[in-house]
Amino acid sequence: MDNRRLAGMITILIGLFGIIAYLNAGNGTPVESWPLEAYLSMAASIETLTSVSTTLVYVLTVGLLFLIITRLYKTGIWAYDQMARRG
Repeated sequence: MDNRRLAGMITILIGLFGIIAYLNAGNGTPVESWPLEAYLSMAASIETLTSVSTTLVYVLTVGLLFLIITRLYKTGIWAYDQMARRG
C-alpha cells in the first residue's frame, strides 16, 4: 500500500469518526453503540424527509454512506498530493 492510499484510509477513519460523533452528540448511548445509532439516525432522517418504504430507506442510507466514504477517500488522496508537491 502506497502513501496515497494510506492517507485516504486515514481520512476515512477520521471522517467517519467525526460524523458518528456528531450524530451521537448529547446522546446517552454507550460508545460501542454509536455506529449503529448513527446509521439509524441517518435512516430516520431520510425516512422523515421522503415517503418511501423502510427497506428503500435503509438501502439509500447504505448508498449515502458509500458516497461519504468515497468522497473522504478522494479528499485524503488529494490532500496528500497537495502536501507531496510542496515537499
